[in-house]
Amino acid sequence: MYDAEEKSDGFRVLADKLWPRGMKKENLHYDLWGKDITPSTPLREWYHQDKENRWEEFKRKYVEELEKSPSVKEFVIKIKGKQTVTLLIASKTAAENHALVLQQYLEKVLH
Repeated sequence: MYDAEEKSDGFRVLADKLWPRGMKKENLHYDLWGKDITPSTPLREWYHQDKENRWEEFKRKYVEELEKSPSVKEFVIKIKGKQTVTLLIASKTAAENHALVLQQYLEKVLH
C-alpha cells in the first residue's frame, strides 16, 4: 500500500524490486526507484518460503547484502544531506518488512 504524497515526505524512494502491481506510474510520486537496494531475489524467495521462522535470519542476511552492495553505497551518497527520506514499499505487514531493515541500516551509516 502506498500512502498519498505529503509535503513532509521529503525525498521519496520506491524501495521495491518490482513495480507495484496495478499501480500506474503517473499515480505514484517518487524521486528515485531504489530497486538495487532491495533484498536479492534468492534472499527474498528464501524468506517468503517460511516468513514466520526466518525473519531474524532474513534481517541478518539482508544487512550483509547491504554492507557489500556498491548500489547501496551510491544510494547513501545520493540521500546524504536530505533532511527527510521516505521509503515506499508494498507490504502486507508493517512489523516485518525489508524497508524496516533498510531504514535501520541507513540511520546507522548516515549518523
